Amino acid sequence: LVGSQPNALMGWRSYFVALLTFNLLLGAFACVVFMTQTWLPLNPDGVPNMSWDLALHTAVSFMTNTNQQHYSGQAQLSHLSQTLAIVTLQFVTPATGLVAAVAMLRGLRGGYRADVDAEPEAGKLGHFHVDLIRSLTRIFLPLALVLATLLSWQGVPASYQAAATADIVEPNAAMAQQSIPLGPVAPMVAIKQLGTNGGGWYGPNSATPLENPTPTSNVLQTIAILLIPMALAMAAGPLLGRPRISYLIVGVMTLLSASLITLVVSSEIAPNAATAELSVGPNLEGKEVRNGPVMSALWATFTTQTSNGSVNAMHDSLNPMGGAVALTGMFINSIWGGVGVGLIGFLIFLLIAVFLAGLMVGRTPELFGRKLDIPIIQGLAALVILPPLVILGLSAITLAFPSLTGNSNPGFHGISQVVYEYTSAFANNGSGFEGLGDDTPWWNLSCVLALLLGRYLPIAIPLFIAARLSMQRQAPETVASLRIDTGLFAAVLVSVICLLTLLTFFPVLILGPVGESLLLATGQ
Repeated sequence: LVGSQPNALMGWRSYFVALLTFNLLLGAFACVVFMTQTWLPLNPDGVPNMSWDLALHTAVSFMTNTNQQHYSGQAQLSHLSQTLAIVTLQFVTPATGLVAAVAMLRGLRGGYRADVDAEPEAGKLGHFHVDLIRSLTRIFLPLALVLATLLSWQGVPASYQAAATADIVEPNAAMAQQSIPLGPVAPMVAIKQLGTNGGGWYGPNSATPLENPTPTSNVLQTIAILLIPMALAMAAGPLLGRPRISYLIVGVMTLLSASLITLVVSSEIAPNAATAELSVGPNLEGKEVRNGPVMSALWATFTTQTSNGSVNAMHDSLNPMGGAVALTGMFINSIWGGVGVGLIGFLIFLLIAVFLAGLMVGRTPELFGRKLDIPIIQGLAALVILPPLVILGLSAITLAFPSLTGNSNPGFHGISQVVYEYTSAFANNGSGFEGLGDDTPWWNLSCVLALLLGRYLPIAIPLFIAARLSMQRQAPETVASLRIDTGLFAAVLVSVICLLTLLTFFPVLILGPVGESLLLATGQ
């Protein structure tokens, strides 16, 4: 119908244009649905239309695999909007990230191969529409069907019924009954977790028993966050034709992941300094008692290491160290990361490490016998500069005009709320330090800018780099060639990731969670 020719291979420009066009068309369709949902079917609770700025933000947020919610799903979206618009984007956008990663791996290997024994076609990265259909039918739909069935078995609603009405146990003059929104929740929760989408049918997300009713459902959803990003990290080596590289990728990601998990869990099993006089024991503010501090901290770490962003506890109530680690996971954005894009980000760090290692030994930097030339280095530099430029730039503008912020806390924590919101948007994460009044034209439109810049430039530039590398003449690898599948290079790579993150964002961490931690330590 769209005139696509499956046998016509695409270069990086054609691949990216097809990817971007497909995303924009679906995003525009979703935006129209949100602004007209009152007049459309499957709206049993009479949900009104969204304002244009909130509809635009919501459409772009789900179009970019971010699922940042400036609305409360059960109250502001109809069943049709949730399933036709939201869930469609939740399937397509992670598939978009996955195929972009596979296309980049093809370029790094030398170009697209028709089969295992064929010669690679330099400069060709595959065919976007073919790759997209394969990822949807082979991976996302089957996995989502299994997980949705398991979640339904655990009690997550899966119907198109209107809200149920229940008598309140202790009625009062103001209220005797409660309205409990229902809907096809289980299918949405399944793909929101598997696709590192985040978001949720309900405003409280997986902290509410309707989305996450049992310990079993909590474990299933936690596993689903990591399932595809971890599998893709393991598949990267074979796709490159160098299986040992998977050990490097998985090993470095696991080391960084375990370090952040240790910090968050140790933070949350400590008392909350703000309520120390009222309670003893771990920090339970903003947490479901049934989940407890450890499972809540584990989820908070995984959801910010990936671009998932769903929550089973409120990140705004984390102890300052927990908030700092959640921010750090999004600053790096490549510890497992979003489906596909996390691996792309990791490969960018790898190329930067190759460049620096080449400088240290006085050799022209090269990967797999192909040289990193000036345009490639310029592309890497642009990707290093982009996150602080967007996150810190928008945060500075917002904080300079207090009337724009809408945050619920002054001082250090108020700064953290603003920085977290823009970091979440740029990292395509979607979680938030809630308490922020973010459903305003300023927040909706400024976050749209961060969402778009954080999604599509970090896909376009790596595709260009991969295609350019594939067209470089490959020199034979010798004993003098840089090997990236060694422990020494892994140490260099970890150092590069940590240094780039700390040098860029440590000052804003001082102004936010670190400053808050020091203030609480003084008893103020």
